[in-house]
Amino acid sequence: MTDHSQKHDKTKYKLAASIKECMKTTPVDKITVKDIVEGCELTRQTFYRNFKDKYDLINWYFDKLVLQSFEQIGMGNTVGESLTQKFDFIRNEKAFFTEAFRSDDYNSVKEHDFELILKFYKDLIARKTSRPLDEEMEFLLEMYCRGSVYMTEKWVLGGMKDSSKKLSDTLVEAMPPKLAEVFGGLGLL
Repeated sequence: MTDHSQKHDKTKYKLAASIKECMKTTPVDKITVKDIVEGCELTRQTFYRNFKDKYDLINWYFDKLVLQSFEQIGMGNTVGESLTQKFDFIRNEKAFFTEAFRSDDYNSVKEHDFELILKFYKDLIARKTSRPLDEEMEFLLEMYCRGSVYMTEKWVLGGMKDSSKKLSDTLVEAMPPKLAEVFGGLGLL
């Protein structure tokens, strides 16, 4: 990592820490960029050099926490193990994600999570099979990912009562049989 990118990431983490602090007292949809930059003594220009808006910041932070667990799928980790890690990350940042999952903005973490996992699974399957998904598999995968995000949101907003492992196991078990067959055949379950 270059000095420039380390400084760049340091700035992003400062902004993330500030929005996390704001989220303790204010709903995401009511937090302003002004609130965020005042909380970390940076300028609006610095904010906009790094992010399009506050949802972009939230999604960047989500990626930093979650992508590392998903990158291990197919490289030793199963889908279930990676989901458990993802839910552990979310649980460790409970206040942040509880507030983030409350937002219904078009650029919300829910929509971002859906797009992220759908693309990740599509790319993973295409890479492992050397061909893109057929229409039926794409439909099943999209439905499964949409349902997974909904159940994640329900778990987060419901106080995360089930363990990360239990939620992960339930989501893997709920996978449509034809999709589970593909995942199983690729050694991902």
